[in-house]
Amino acid sequence: MFVLDLLLSLMLLQEAPTFRSDVSLVRLDAEVTDGIRTLHGFHKEDFVVKDNGQPQPVLYFSQDEVPLDLILLFDISGSMRHNVQRVAASANTALTELRPGDRVAIMTFHRSSRIVAQFSEDLAGVERTINERVVGGRFGGGTRLLAGVDDAAKYFLDQPRNERRRAVLILTDDYGQRSRKSSTVIHHLWEADASLSGLIIRHAGEQAVNTVAMAMNPLLLALREGMEGVADKTGGDTLKGGNAGEDFREMMRRIRQRYSLYYAMPQGKTGEQRMVRVDLSSEALSRYPHARVRAPKGYVMR
Repeated sequence: MFVLDLLLSLMLLQEAPTFRSDVSLVRLDAEVTDGIRTLHGFHKEDFVVKDNGQPQPVLYFSQDEVPLDLILLFDISGSMRHNVQRVAASANTALTELRPGDRVAIMTFHRSSRIVAQFSEDLAGVERTINERVVGGRFGGGTRLLAGVDDAAKYFLDQPRNERRRAVLILTDDYGQRSRKSSTVIHHLWEADASLSGLIIRHAGEQAVNTVAMAMNPLLLALREGMEGVADKTGGDTLKGGNAGEDFREMMRRIRQRYSLYYAMPQGKTGEQRMVRVDLSSEALSRYPHARVRAPKGYVMR
């Protein structure tokens, strides 16, 4: 989702419409899936948008056109070294899913978060940074997972506002200790106009070991936090990697190829949190009866 004035360079889009100069727009980034694969071939009329329960006409629609700012957020807790090595080995191929003009920043987290590299369009440099400063760095400590995501949202909030789409891709085993309220993290991501997607990577047998451990000690389950619920509220996707390299590229492709839906911003106050629902029209559902839309569940007015 992106709230913006008409200063947004709609002229970059294929069919730039003409709006009044006092019109402000809300942008929602959406993905359509059948639960297994991403679906394509949709048009503006295929989407139904409600803002605080009120239908909103989609004024403009695009796909894969707006430049992207992407934060790669690496879990570098003790259990993740081998998993991150597997991802890094495929970084060159995965980054080819991005387009000229897209920018990538790199952050890491365990007990604390760190900005490893600022936003850059130099994708070859991004690959080197992953291999030299992430894989080649120190792993260890706990996993303050949602605190890491929250720090990524705050990093976006510190950046100058622009027309770019914003996304965080976290690479983690999704076993975190309680560190931040999910409602707080969701609010900050909505405020930053950023989606959260996750590549969940676990080595063979890890799921079974953790399931047994939590069954033997229910307190571990009570204190555990994951990122999937937060991703869902921001319209992001999650993939539990069977092949870390191929799945890394797939997640980059999904993030890059999302639809953008624009509608007129309703009346409201700055800082107001509003709820959004995006569905397919009945005609679109007749073509794809098992389809559903992933989109932000809300945003914060600016």
